[in-house]
Amino acid sequence: MTPSGVVSTFGARGRIVAIVPAMLGRFPVWFGTPELRSMSETVYISDLAAHVGEEVTVQGWLYNKRSSGKIAFLIVRDGTGIVQAVGSKGDVGDDLWGILEGLEYEASLRVTGSVRADERAPGGYELSIVGLELVGPSSEDYPIQLKEHGVDFLLEHRHLWLRAPRQVAIMRVRDEVTKAIRDFLYERGFVNVDTPILTGAIGESAGTLFETEYFDLGTAYLAQTGQLYNEAAAAALGRVYCFGPTFRAEKSKTRRHLTEFWMLEPEMAWCDSECNMEVQESLVGYIVGRALERCRADLVDVLERDVSRLEPVVPPFPRISYDQAVEKLQARGSSIEWGDDLGAEDETLIAEDHDRPVFICNYPKGAKAFYMKENPDDPRTVLCNDLIAPEGYGEIIGGSQREDDYDRLLSRIREEGLPEEAYGWYLDLRRFGTFPHSGFGLGLERTVAWICGVHHIRETIAFPRTLNRIYP
Repeated sequence: MTPSGVVSTFGARGRIVAIVPAMLGRFPVWFGTPELRSMSETVYISDLAAHVGEEVTVQGWLYNKRSSGKIAFLIVRDGTGIVQAVGSKGDVGDDLWGILEGLEYEASLRVTGSVRADERAPGGYELSIVGLELVGPSSEDYPIQLKEHGVDFLLEHRHLWLRAPRQVAIMRVRDEVTKAIRDFLYERGFVNVDTPILTGAIGESAGTLFETEYFDLGTAYLAQTGQLYNEAAAAALGRVYCFGPTFRAEKSKTRRHLTEFWMLEPEMAWCDSECNMEVQESLVGYIVGRALERCRADLVDVLERDVSRLEPVVPPFPRISYDQAVEKLQARGSSIEWGDDLGAEDETLIAEDHDRPVFICNYPKGAKAFYMKENPDDPRTVLCNDLIAPEGYGEIIGGSQREDDYDRLLSRIREEGLPEEAYGWYLDLRRFGTFPHSGFGLGLERTVAWICGVHHIRETIAFPRTLNRIYP
């Protein structure tokens, strides 16, 4: 018996080979016997190697197809991999063949077939089709076809662009980097503390804040950083971190900037600037090692990343002072003057001399945030570092030892014209048991872009927020 509105057709052997809804798209379509449908094991494409010689069902989406007129080749993806499913017109009959040829890109399917190894096939395995269920039909006007599209078009269709193999590979690498970060910190005794997204105390530049009215309490801001709260948590737990979205209202259109991005921020009690850099280089070495170990196929086969550029990324990383950096840059024709912050071109010039990230240490006080500790060897500077990635990817980490002296911190708050009442609780950390401590922020998207060899960080987050884009 078939559902209402469904037409059954029979093949030459007397078995049902197609169940076709009267209105295609209202019901799933199953090609094959009901017994086969119930007996076949549903597996992920990534697990097909364990099922060679068996009949299994794969659930996924039609990425591509081609037909010789007698044989149809369906490329099916399920998020874990891709597989080629092959159906012969002589075996499946005219009715099934007509529907196979009518499938559109990104239709969702359940494909049943016998598994065989084939090095020539995408993914290394092939399914010989014996049954197929059309779960969700697609349309012939699917926007993203297998051809070149402009970036603006792709971003407007980001919800569909995510399905492309390159984007899937980047998201897998991002996921692995995120897992590696958490594993590294967990293994070293760090405690995750979730810091506020809405805050009354800024952490970076007042000129790059998203503001909102907060009931009767005045203005609140989307957090630029969780660092100030981490410092309070470090006094309770010793080694802590937060990891989440941060916001910068920068009117920047460069390939290195987003208005919403994810940042890792560890904070460590009893850790000075040198200790801080040792943790940073150990973390970055660990992240890159994990990506090379677990994402090599995505990096090499899909993203075509030259992983030989990543293999030297092991600690220790070279360290140069800000003074040395300025001297090098001026010798190469840069117009930078002492006291200026380094720009993207300056960072690229410095990185050219190294096959791994390089620390630039102890910037001028005026170029950095109010909370950084004054350098006792040169009070014009602060105990801080930027970690610059090779290959022109720029700063991936900014870190510093924090100012633990109450009077100096209060002086810096006043110099910056910040509202003292908003930082009363932060100053309390220096009034009640102050202690040396350090921390840093790692930008996830920039780090993933570097590891993947991606030109623009907008591809390294699922739904990028830029100066001119708030959708999809």
